[in-house]
Amino acid sequence: MIGDISETKECQRKDPMDLFHSGQVVKICAPMVRYSKLAFRTLVRKYSCDLCYTPMIVAADFVRSAKARDSEFTTNKGDHPLIVQFAAKEAQVLCDAARIVCPFADGIDLNCGCPQRWAISEGYGACLINKPELVKDMVRHVWSQINNPKFSVSIKIRIHEDLKRTVDLCQKAEAAGVSWITVHGRSIEERHQPVHYDAIKIIKQSMSIPIVANGDIKTLKDAENVHHLTEADGIMVARGLLANPAMFAGYEETPFQCIQDWVDIALEHGTPFTCFHHHLMYMMERITSKQEKKVFNVLSSTSAVLDYLNDHYGV
Repeated sequence: MIGDISETKECQRKDPMDLFHSGQVVKICAPMVRYSKLAFRTLVRKYSCDLCYTPMIVAADFVRSAKARDSEFTTNKGDHPLIVQFAAKEAQVLCDAARIVCPFADGIDLNCGCPQRWAISEGYGACLINKPELVKDMVRHVWSQINNPKFSVSIKIRIHEDLKRTVDLCQKAEAAGVSWITVHGRSIEERHQPVHYDAIKIIKQSMSIPIVANGDIKTLKDAENVHHLTEADGIMVARGLLANPAMFAGYEETPFQCIQDWVDIALEHGTPFTCFHHHLMYMMERITSKQEKKVFNVLSSTSAVLDYLNDHYGV
């Protein structure tokens, strides 16, 4: 970690809140396990992404283990504005994690939306939407210990079946000083059901801080529609950006230049082969035939992938 991030300490820090006051809808790359790492953030920033999140990091492990810090968090001077997302259930642990990343990032986000069983059983993620007082306490604690007015503290949530409970949670978080709230418009139980954009709109209308809409946004047109439906201040995208990292720049499908950029960036960052390959599989999903996928998806080395791209696409 230190080798990559030490150079960022002196660079001009950006205030993420300036994005929300710009009058434009803020285009955001979601926290994605394994995927929203430095190399991919570098790629989407080239294609009009305004704000990037790290994958979710378990705060207790991050605070306790230098090994966890080195493997989980890497950044550089171009990687801004950057939000580090933490899974936490204790206010002081979240504060300690925030203090570690504060010199190198522009804010932290508390994950209150992960619906995975392991997270909920550990007291992390979506179970926090049922603990509004704890969320409020955690936000307050971070503010009391981070002496940087430009550093943001946000939360990412799912919604309750009874939306009044979600509005109450959001209002408590706002009272504690949360910078903005990202709302994934599904409940904990919902996975592939339609997103409740109407619920996001109700939350937006109940708050005076920025609200970010998240869920099933796969194209720039989707993003515009969701903004129209919800009046949200920002749009957060996960899988849509995996499939097309140039989405926010208006491309309908991944352009070959973007694939070339990914190859260059991934090699420069020393991206592990599995990650390098998986990203390409996502990016090329819409632009390759079934037969091509059968060949490409079983390639097993970086050199084999590079040869394939060169032979078939001139990349």
